[in-house]
Amino acid sequence: MRTNIICIALLQCLLLSCNGTLKNTVQVPEQLRVSEGFQNPLGFYDATPSFSWKLSQNVKKQTAYKIAVASKPELLPNQPDIWNSGKVTSNQSTFVKYEGKPLKSRQNVFWQVQYWDENDNPSNWSEIAQIEMGLLFNSDWKAKWIKIPDPEEWDTTQYGTRLFRPQYLRNDFKLDAEVKKARLYITSKGVFQAQINGQKIGNDVLTPGWTPYHKRIETLTYDVTKNLQKDKNTIGIMLAEGWYSGRFGPTRRWDTVIAPPQLICQLEIEDIKGNVKSIITDENWKATRKGPIRTAGLYDGEVYDANFEMPNWSQPQFDDSTWETVETEDINPKTQLFPKKHATLKNKMELQPVEIVQQEDDKVLFDFGQNMVGVVRLNLPVKKGDTIKLRHGEMLDSKGALFTKNLGSAKSIDYYISKEDKVVTWQPTFTFHGFRYVELSGFNSAFKPKKAWVTGVVQYSDFEMEGEFQSSHAKLNQLHSNIQWGLRGNFFDVPLDCPQRSERLGWTGDAQVFIPTSLYLSETHAFWSAWLTSMREEQFANGGIPVVVPNFTGKFAQAGWSDACAIVPWELYFRTGDKGVLEDNYTMMKRWCDYHTSEATNYISHMSTVGDWLQPYSQQKDDRRGDTPNTLISTAFYARSVKLTMRAAEILGFKEDKKYYEQLLDSISRAFENEYFNNEGQIKQPYTPTQTGYLLALGFDILSQETADKAIHYLLKEIEATDNHLRTGFIGTPLLAPVLDKTGHTDKLFEILFKETYPSWFYSINQGATTMWERWDGYTHDKGFANRALSFNHYAYGAIGQWMYERIAGISPLEAGYKKILFAPMPHLKLNEASGSYLSQFGKIESLWKFVGDSFIYNISIPPNTSAKIKIPKFSKNLLDVTLNGKSTKFEIDGDTLIWDNIDSGTYQLIYKNAK
Repeated sequence: MRTNIICIALLQCLLLSCNGTLKNTVQVPEQLRVSEGFQNPLGFYDATPSFSWKLSQNVKKQTAYKIAVASKPELLPNQPDIWNSGKVTSNQSTFVKYEGKPLKSRQNVFWQVQYWDENDNPSNWSEIAQIEMGLLFNSDWKAKWIKIPDPEEWDTTQYGTRLFRPQYLRNDFKLDAEVKKARLYITSKGVFQAQINGQKIGNDVLTPGWTPYHKRIETLTYDVTKNLQKDKNTIGIMLAEGWYSGRFGPTRRWDTVIAPPQLICQLEIEDIKGNVKSIITDENWKATRKGPIRTAGLYDGEVYDANFEMPNWSQPQFDDSTWETVETEDINPKTQLFPKKHATLKNKMELQPVEIVQQEDDKVLFDFGQNMVGVVRLNLPVKKGDTIKLRHGEMLDSKGALFTKNLGSAKSIDYYISKEDKVVTWQPTFTFHGFRYVELSGFNSAFKPKKAWVTGVVQYSDFEMEGEFQSSHAKLNQLHSNIQWGLRGNFFDVPLDCPQRSERLGWTGDAQVFIPTSLYLSETHAFWSAWLTSMREEQFANGGIPVVVPNFTGKFAQAGWSDACAIVPWELYFRTGDKGVLEDNYTMMKRWCDYHTSEATNYISHMSTVGDWLQPYSQQKDDRRGDTPNTLISTAFYARSVKLTMRAAEILGFKEDKKYYEQLLDSISRAFENEYFNNEGQIKQPYTPTQTGYLLALGFDILSQETADKAIHYLLKEIEATDNHLRTGFIGTPLLAPVLDKTGHTDKLFEILFKETYPSWFYSINQGATTMWERWDGYTHDKGFANRALSFNHYAYGAIGQWMYERIAGISPLEAGYKKILFAPMPHLKLNEASGSYLSQFGKIESLWKFVGDSFIYNISIPPNTSAKIKIPKFSKNLLDVTLNGKSTKFEIDGDTLIWDNIDSGTYQLIYKNAK
């Protein structure tokens, strides 16, 4: 289908050329996307999508556009029968709203766009793009939920909970003609893998993913046209417990009956004769629990016993006479079946061991050199009866053995049991682990272990890592790498806090501090938008937001964590330019502000909070909670959520709401300053002054300017009292860089950032970290593991990555979505050069600076249809030695800063001689 579209588009161009009507010289729009960045989506969810495209690099800006949408590609561009925008005078090339009739389930539409450049010259029409909708309503499903009948007595786990052995389900059917088109609509309560005629469908992992299952279960759509054949066919599906039924989460109800996994699918087939046939899950399916995957859990791992293999079980002619007839269940109208709103999990990378250590005769340790998340693929010789055991861990103990104490109750062990002598290639299907090291045992002593026996298969949600950062400082580069790997390891269908221990939950506090950094690093617009859908579904009747999403912790909210419901939508809007994010989440934000108000007395919030989590050297009885007063934290975040909701109201045109929140913010701010600060700008008794206390007040702009100017002095005193080390936890650390920067103390921030001693970013690197850690001193070479070693893959402290891109590399948005870009690097003598790039909605933004001799050389790239402002330090008094693209240039001077404003798209080189 996609090939046919391209051929039709080329044919149109040739016909136009032959007719002499194709005279446009402006290059065509590129990289057509819909909604949150989907390209030619199949099984799409958005019935009223938005359209985005990029301009050619040789175009400065767009002045108008035209979009055509049709039911057939041959109707484009001149006869669109679904929607024609007409020529619209606008420079908008991102998130242009579709204004036709809402698209319907299964509908297939095609679209093209053209634009006019800065000289009002039209481009040629783009290539044709496509959208195919999924099933949007429960009423579209004729299938029923199916499962194998429950046993008379359940096997149980060591915790006494039900053990759900993976199910194998199958159905035979016959087709009378060649297939023209076939779609498999499928989902599960649990996780599944589908096969047709022995071939795996799709390359996804742990589908459909994790949502609030009582509200919404995501569905997948697969094009299976080529998998079917005339005459006999078989569909077979493996089903395991996953998040839905497994032993998962801190409040997994040990004394409550957990429902077993279920499956639903609908295979819709159109043959070349025009006949339509549906194969649905119903009472005609057969099932067994006697397949080779004996157990599979997200925490404990997977057991695969080759003695139970069923050759050709998902192909015709397989004898399923001993299999059981399934039980069926109608779709619950209160639970929405809806197309998945972001990319599935996939096998994204492969790592090879960097070292192999023989520990005992039949036990060997593999070091992948990188803390990662996923599974191990085996490729090794086995003898009949061998039980290959894989234990996973992030660290080694003092004796060089695998350290697993920090995993809690998560076993993280996989087994492969062989039935014959052979070279086996196998990887687990329904589990995942966080690890750097793998201990392999149970192999036959006749074989000498080799590195090639194992491959680390890195798994995460299917987005691209698009941000790039480099500098002349090796540890700074390692920090960036650690932040990247923290993202890879924890963006596992939802933003987890950690991927290895018996937790792995979507903590909102970690998410809200990291979202700006994540959007520099990766194409995660759809990822975050989908998670916000789950957050809206989990909001309590009183407006509160749970501290983890999907919710596994109970019906309570906490300041600094639950405030993610305001912070994440705002950051996602501001960094993508997608106003639809605010439209979708505005009601949630308002309800959350109302809940904050209900928890406040005279504008001082008394909402629960876990404090400045994991602040070093905390003096509290529970030293994880930090010393910053709880009500100060709660009131500061009350102000923050109200301020962001006020901004959202302004963007969305809700004038009365904006006025209300403006007045509320003013009241909160005055109450906050009066309660916590004296006239000298100091946190007053009886409240404990902390770095985080000052950072919240200054970072959230809660204080009057007069008090803020004084408070900076006391913040610096708190920092200097710790020999310029941070004393901040999850709440305060992300604010260190922006506050010190905007108050003119960037040198202080660089000193903190480049510290080698505890606590600091480089300190954990010096202890061997390849990811971000939950504690700076989770492990040290001299003391070993901390009492609470916790997670060695925890991305929250990676929030410093935002400042690395914005002020070391020098790239930040001045207007939403980088429509206007600020290039404002802060060169520092600890660095000779630094560079960064970010793939924005408009194209790639690049910034590279370096010192060459006494000259400062700065190269930038501004994408089409954007503009920029450049700010660099005034290095010397000799301003005649500054050139832009080889020519003398005019600029403004603001104190110690040189400024160029309203720079058009293009590439530029600025040279500042005698900069040192």
